Amino acid sequence: MSNYHIKNLEEYFQVYRKSVRNPEVFWEEIAEEHFMWRKKWNRVLSWDFSKPEVKWFEGGQLNITENCIDRHLYTRGDKTAILFEPNNPDEEALHITYKQLHERVCRFANVLKEHGINKGDRVCIYLPMIPELAVSVLACARIGAIHSVVFAGFSAHALATRINDADCKMVITSDGSYRGAKTIDLKGIVDDALENCESVDTVLVVKRIDSDVTMKEGRDLWLQPLLDEAYVDFSPEVMNAEDPLFILYTSGSTGQPKGMVHSTAGYMIYSAYTFKNVFQYKENDVYWCTADIGWITGHSYIVYGPLANGATTVMFEGVPSYPDFGRFWEIVEKHKITQFYTAPTAIRALAKEGVEHLEKYDLSSLKVLGTVGEPINEEAWHWYDDNVGKKKAPIVDTWWQTETGGIMITPIPFSTPTKPTYATLPFPGIQPALMDENGEEIQGNQVDGRLCIKYPWPSMARTIWGNHQRYKDTYFTAFNQMYFTGDGALRDEVGYYRITGRVDDVIIVSGHNLGTAPIEDAINEHPAVAESAIVGFPHDIKGNALYGYVTLKDIGEGRKHDNVRNEINQIITEQIGPIAKLDKIQFTNGLPKTRSGKIMRRILRKIAHKDTDNLGDISTLLNPEVVQSIMDNAL
Repeated sequence: MSNYHIKNLEEYFQVYRKSVRNPEVFWEEIAEEHFMWRKKWNRVLSWDFSKPEVKWFEGGQLNITENCIDRHLYTRGDKTAILFEPNNPDEEALHITYKQLHERVCRFANVLKEHGINKGDRVCIYLPMIPELAVSVLACARIGAIHSVVFAGFSAHALATRINDADCKMVITSDGSYRGAKTIDLKGIVDDALENCESVDTVLVVKRIDSDVTMKEGRDLWLQPLLDEAYVDFSPEVMNAEDPLFILYTSGSTGQPKGMVHSTAGYMIYSAYTFKNVFQYKENDVYWCTADIGWITGHSYIVYGPLANGATTVMFEGVPSYPDFGRFWEIVEKHKITQFYTAPTAIRALAKEGVEHLEKYDLSSLKVLGTVGEPINEEAWHWYDDNVGKKKAPIVDTWWQTETGGIMITPIPFSTPTKPTYATLPFPGIQPALMDENGEEIQGNQVDGRLCIKYPWPSMARTIWGNHQRYKDTYFTAFNQMYFTGDGALRDEVGYYRITGRVDDVIIVSGHNLGTAPIEDAINEHPAVAESAIVGFPHDIKGNALYGYVTLKDIGEGRKHDNVRNEINQIITEQIGPIAKLDKIQFTNGLPKTRSGKIMRRILRKIAHKDTDNLGDISTLLNPEVVQSIMDNAL
């Protein structure tokens, strides 16, 4: 029996038992049988969560792009590797075969080398969802440079923060991007960001929207002419198993974003193995994940996981609402999509528009549906199951994080019976634990607690770039010898897991993790603002939206409140990006605080949720009278 492809529930339990009884043997078999190595490892695993230090396949050598591209050339050279579907449906889709992808990646690798990028250098990629984004990621990996992809919806300030944190030598961007009916000036955003970035020597610019852009002499170069002249082959850099592959930033509960560092071998093996099983991928399937490569979902389940399995992976440049709300379904019919992986936010937005947009299209090719980014609510789950999957394509509600590198708790389609709102069972090799407030593990079923993982898995992030202490403090100090996810969860009577949400100051809005601290810092820069606190509240489409409680320095009507509201959201857009704007802003005379000065967000959260019957004892607050006034004026 190969552990690599689980086909039924009995097999899942067999494989799972094996994976937790002897994890090293389990992962070693998968690594040996399904991947190309230049040199075998000396040791499968060494780990110590108290440091925290984790190493997989130490001494092993490989290059991830040989596993994602080169080894498929003889058997699948003419098969579509990347199927690019542009923003405008009238523009033709582009099929890039494995042979063509190989040539594109090699040419790009040569361009990177010619412009001073070497093994270990950091390259920031700020591109829309066009083929060059996937190619640039793979070209970095081929030469051993560490890629740091920044979602092309982030502001210049957020981009500069990430470039400086990783000390990037190069930025790869485009003249602009299409997003529905809009165009976005990406090059202008990069120019603004680079006013504060001294480490960047070169900017390579992809021509996408043919706009007039300013090219800075000696720094900015158009990419295409360089690729045209570059040699068509490039011998991949041999990497050590634990060499960093990429840095990807995620919001923390404090201001500075966290640059999660993922390793080469462990990440490759886990993203490939999860892809194969969670989506039950078969040879001629056409798989589509609608995420952006700027997020971990795109890294693991658009680029590395699918390509390591020789799959056809779809890259979509556009949005679900353009030119109308039938766009996703039009693409499913056109390319006969077999696996479809999207976010609950998108499902809720599409459900709100009704089924008439769906009914025009033939969705019978779909075999597996997936959701990612946040727990899916029951209503959206049923809509997705009834209308998209027609009750025939199982829904995999996947729970995982930027930090975990791959899917951790999920149904295996056609094996695990699904249950709406439940991520169900741990993936092989994953050992979850629910912990109580006192740091004790909660045994048995029908319990809830804080979700931890008690044993390392291959794709876990190894550190936070340049700040190992923060990595330790954030993930390994709350519970002894455990990785703490920051999420709460419950386990039902059969052992299924349901994620109940963040237990720290991170709010998931439309599947994006937004730390409250950087948003509050941005608001507090407004000259009229004395202090602020952000909480989440339920939203029909986004899952959660942001509610800001803002105390002004001068409560008088001198400035119109609506103006201040607009200005606050403008600052947030500039500092972080439009995804972090507040839906509600309530002006207050003060915020409820403990005697030590800590803002009691729990109370603010209950008011935002309109759940004020049970605020608990507020008499111990420094200023209990503020609470009534906030309740009276709640939005």
